[in-house]
Parts: sequence; C-alpha cells; structure tokens
Amino acid sequence: MTLRQTLASLPRDARDTLFLLFVIVWVIAPQISNLPVWTSLLAGGLLLWRGWLAWKGRPLPGRWTVAALLTVAVAGTLFTHRTILGREAGVTLIVMLLALKMLELRARRDAMVVFFLGFFTMLSNFFFSQSLTTAAAMLVALLGLLMALVNAHMPVGRPPLSQTFRIAGTMALLGAPIMVALFMLFPRMAPLWGVPSDNLAGRSGLSGSMRVGDMAEIALDDRVAIRLKFEGGPNDVPPQSMLYFRGPVLTGFDGRQWQAEPFREDSAWAARAALPANLQVGGPALRYEVTLEPQRQPWLMVLEATPEAPQLPGDLRAYMTQDLQWLTQRPITDVLRYQAVSYPEFRHGPQQTVRQLRVFTNLPPGFNPRTLALAAQMRADPALASGGTQALIDAALQRLRTGGYNYTLEPGVYGEHTADEFWFDRKEGFCEHIASAFVVLMRAMDIPARIVTGYQGGERNPVDGYWTVRNADAHAWTEVWMEGRGWVRVDPTGAVSPGRVGQFQRLRAPQGAFATAMGALSPGMVQQLRAVWEAVNNRWNQWVLNYTQSRQMDLLKALGFESPSWQDLTTVMAMLVVTAALGAMGWSLWERSQHDPWLRLLARTRQRLARAGLPLPETLPPRAMAEQVRARFGTPANAVADWLLRLEQLRYAPKPTQELSQLRREFRQLPWPGR
Repeated sequence: MTLRQTLASLPRDARDTLFLLFVIVWVIAPQISNLPVWTSLLAGGLLLWRGWLAWKGRPLPGRWTVAALLTVAVAGTLFTHRTILGREAGVTLIVMLLALKMLELRARRDAMVVFFLGFFTMLSNFFFSQSLTTAAAMLVALLGLLMALVNAHMPVGRPPLSQTFRIAGTMALLGAPIMVALFMLFPRMAPLWGVPSDNLAGRSGLSGSMRVGDMAEIALDDRVAIRLKFEGGPNDVPPQSMLYFRGPVLTGFDGRQWQAEPFREDSAWAARAALPANLQVGGPALRYEVTLEPQRQPWLMVLEATPEAPQLPGDLRAYMTQDLQWLTQRPITDVLRYQAVSYPEFRHGPQQTVRQLRVFTNLPPGFNPRTLALAAQMRADPALASGGTQALIDAALQRLRTGGYNYTLEPGVYGEHTADEFWFDRKEGFCEHIASAFVVLMRAMDIPARIVTGYQGGERNPVDGYWTVRNADAHAWTEVWMEGRGWVRVDPTGAVSPGRVGQFQRLRAPQGAFATAMGALSPGMVQQLRAVWEAVNNRWNQWVLNYTQSRQMDLLKALGFESPSWQDLTTVMAMLVVTAALGAMGWSLWERSQHDPWLRLLARTRQRLARAGLPLPETLPPRAMAEQVRARFGTPANAVADWLLRLEQLRYAPKPTQELSQLRREFRQLPWPGR
C-alpha cells in the first residue's frame, strides 16, 4: 500500500491532526535559529510523538504527563532566559505551549486554542525577520491554519483538502482589502508599531575597528548592504571609481589593530576632536535616495562628501563628526530609507599645519622596523625630499605598482610586524593590508595619514534601476594630509589592482558546486534571476518595511488633504471600515437573493403550516406535504394541498403550467388552517 493510499485510509480525525501537525511544523521551523537548542529538540519530539499517536490511533497522554512536560518547559525557559517575559523568552514559551497543546487535542475547544496559538506563533516570526522570504513563508502558514480551521468547522463527511483550500483561499482574499487598508492607514505610533530587528548576530559588516586581515572576511558576504536610486538619468550617475561611501575613520594603531578612537578629555584625542571639519564642496551635486540594510551600528552610509544632514524619517536625527562621518543617535536595527545630497568634488581639514595633526603621525614603538628604515631612506632621497609630500606619496604608489604586489583574499596570516611583512615578505594582501602598510609608511615619514573604511563601487540592477552595494564591496582606503589641500583621498589598492577601483573588479569568494554548475550552464540566466529577486526584494523594502508615518501623510495629501493630521487619518480609516461593512451587508443581501426562490417559497410554506400546528421535516417534498395537510386538516385544506401539487409541478414537470410569481400571489391568498 502506497503512502497516499495509507493516508486515504486513515480516519478523518487522524488525517486532520496530521495535516495540522504539518502546518505547525511549518510555522515553527523558521524559529529554530532563534530558539534554544533544547526547545527545538523538545518541541520536535513532542510533535513527532503526537503524529505517531494519530497514525497508530493510540490514546493521548494523561493530564499529569502534560503537566509534568509543561513544568519542564517553564523551568527550561527560566533557566535559559532568566525570565518568562520579553521577546526571546516569550517566543520560547509560546512554541512549547503550542507543542504541548497538541497532546491534549480532544475537543473543538482544544482545537480553537491550538489555532490561536498557531496564529500568534506565526506572527512571532516577524519579531526576528521581516524579509520577503519570511512573509511568503508565513502566507503559506496562514493558508494552512485557515484550512485546518475550516476542517474543524466541517465535522461531517470527509471533505477533500482541495475543497478546504478553496474555502480558506476565498477567506484570505476577502480579508485582504481590509488588511491592506489597515496597513496603509493604521497610525504608526512607536514603539507600539513594529519591533526592532536587533538580532543581527552573524551578519558581517563594518565595525569601529580593523584588525589587519579581518576585512577579507566581509568580502565573503555577498548580501546587500546599501541600495541607491539617483535622481536624473543614467548620465547623471558618476562612474563607479568615484562611488566612495564613507564609514568609520580609523586613527589609533597598536601595531596590529586600527581603531576609531573615542573622545577622551585628558588625552591627545581631545585636541583631535577640536579639529573642525572645514568642509568645502564644489561641482555638481548628486541627489540620491539610500535604502540601508540594518547593521546594528549608528553609521549612515553616504557618498563623499555630504555637507548637509540626510533627510531621515520619524524622530531620527543625524550629526556629522569632524571626520565627515554621519551618525545617528541610536543604532540602525531596521531597514532605513533616507535622502542625501553629496558632492564628489570637495576638500576638508586644516589647510595649514597645526599641532593637532601630530596625532595622525603616531606609531606604536617596537613595530615594523624595516618599514621605518624604508621611510628614512625615502626621506633622505634628495629627489623625493625636494618634491615634498606629493613626491613621497607618488613614490610609495609607484612601489606598489612595480614591486610585484598582489591583491588577494587569501594572503595568509600576518604576524607581529604587519607592514614589514607586506612591504618586504608576502607582497600580497586585501585592501586593509595595503591601506595599513601605506599609512604606516606615511606616518613613518612624518606625514599625517589615516584609514577610512566604508564601501566602494556598486552595480546597477537592470530590472529596477537601483544601484546595489554589497558587504563584499567593503573597502579601506587612506587619507593623507597635504599643506594647502587638507585631507586628500589616496587609494593604494588602486595602485596594486587598478581594476578593483576603476572597473569594479571584485574578488569573488569560492562558490559551491551547485552555484558553479549553474553558472557554467547559464551564467546569464543566473545573473538575471538574481537581479529579478533583488528588485522584488527591494520593492518589499521600499513599499512595506519603509512605509512610515511621513508616507502615510503623503498618502493623505494625495487624497486631497492639505495639512493632514492623525484626526484625518482616523477619519479616512473609519470611512473605509464603514464602507466595507456596508459592502458586506449588501453582498449578504445579494447572496440571499441568489438562493433558490422555489426553495425559499417552500420554506415559507413549511413555516406557515408549523404555525397552524403541523410541523413537517425539511426533507419532505411538496406532494408528501399535501398528503399530510389533507390528513390533518381534511377538506377545508384542499386548496392548500392543490397549491402544493402545483408547486411540485413547477419544479419537476417538463412543461409547468404556472409561473413562480403567480404561485407567490396565490400563497398570500390561500385559506391557511388556523387563520
């Protein structure tokens, strides 16, 4: 016997229970990465046990067994989270309650509790992820729970799942317009609306420090970090070589790690903090919209350089540091969309030598002796010394171009003297190896220099026209101070690998066997599918996750409100609710009018006879009803009996002699018994 035949032979209760178990597993599965290991194992074991009981037709466990398991679940939640309140503890407990409730699924009341717990568990998935993938999976879960709910309300017979699917799908479609209206008009009132997506563990990205060799790990992450939409046409977009997104500026160096040092009152960094940005911009402006993925950091990624604060939604505010980095007052834990204006032509920093610049020439003692010796040698060269700072920078870049240096993701593990190993031994590295060694050399020549981290480049999605910047585009470059010019961007990676900056030739991480095979069969199709998926996902971010208070007000303006307010929003929502209610009422009346008018007239006849003292079953046809009328009321009721026979003839005779409208008129004039 095949599995399908076995399932078809199961009792109705067992079949419905197994289907409900499958739906619950689907609901819980996305939570596995957010649940403690013991919760996933225990919940999975309980659901398997319940499925085995349904398959074998065994009785459910007693209440004491369920109570003992509940005690274990609560104790495990308290032990793991130290509380039963909060998001993580609450989700752990609700998953366990859902699994345990399946062990006492005996009556319809128990089924209703399971459904409510299932819907709540389904919604809890959005506490951790609001991605398009999660939404699609939960839409399937919604249909599954609705199908199980329909099954519970169809206790008679053995309705096929296709029938319950049609009913559940119709219910979802009928409710969709109301849900869309509520989504668009229900007031966004933080913190009641939405839950911050602060569980970003495992998501790679930039940080406020850079250990030489660590940034190569970010290049292995191909997920989207930033999406941009430029104003104007394709000709208004700058070349990829000019797309530098400024992130943390790293100045402190301990020999191995670069750090964005915080402000300290009693240190040299207080002097550095007193340096004004002195930003001067020129040339044409770039106007664009940024969609920033959550990064759990307060950094706003904008193109260099942005003199004015980006336009942020809600109460979020931005401020610029003296290093030209834009920050917000709190970490970004949700998809954030904002507008900015940048100028690729700019200069910043002091134009003349000031004592605060000495901070940017500091090097830790005892590190990189060969690099220090190289710096002294270059300083002693009369030809370079006469050319000033620019000549020394050009000499270092020329060394990178012609010295056999390579750009690679796998340079090996560097030791204590990272700059020495790069310049003289390994001669290969990723962007942070190159930038770090270059800044160390500049500082050794008493030239102020620092490292800037961020993203460089981007690629245009041909489907929706958005520019996509990935975590793999994370980059480190340098800034060197030059008298009369201020801080000047110098990207030494471009000297080692011109294609990385000029033609945007990224290093790719090794792909798996499946991805490699697909790319070999049809590389164009793979790229097209990826572009389509990212365009769809971008639309989800733009129109769903970023539907903010300001966009609600913009919607009201489009509807004709000059100065929309919360009262207007409430009014529009109330009008839509009333309209929907009236529409439902009209649909109900229309549906009633579409019922078989012959059956309605027969039902009215049955009600009139019941009031006269002759209750008749609904299954009785008109001819049998006429016989009952004659038997009960005799000759005075012959007119009613004859009318019933004519009603039956209208239904079943090949050529009825009367119309239904005529029988309706006669119905009101008949001498009914008991009048």
